[in-house]
Amino acid sequence: MNTYTITILDTGETYRCREDRNLLEGMEALGRRGIPVGCRNGGCGVCKVHIVRGTFTKRVMSRDHVTEEEEAAGTVLACRVKPTSDVTLAVTGKMKDAVCGTGDTRATASSTP
Repeated sequence: MNTYTITILDTGETYRCREDRNLLEGMEALGRRGIPVGCRNGGCGVCKVHIVRGTFTKRVMSRDHVTEEEEAAGTVLACRVKPTSDVTLAVTGKMKDAVCGTGDTRATASSTP
């Protein structure tokens, strides 16, 4: 069984993901709290990512969350994608705050007297 390195472009974090697991399962294995997980089968759209580099297999995704154009450009639902090589991804949508910490207030707190 092959295992690939998945890089989250936004944070520089990496994790290992076996070819028989989807990218969301691998991301959950990072052990970080707050990674939103919904239906796990492509219907809710909370695990939207953009594949920047790498190859993968994919299963059907809800067109309510990923249009044909987006999918053709590499935007997919992490729960519906399994790696077939090392992958670099950018987190988008509802998962961005939890994974990338865009809601982090440390920078503003440090400038407060």
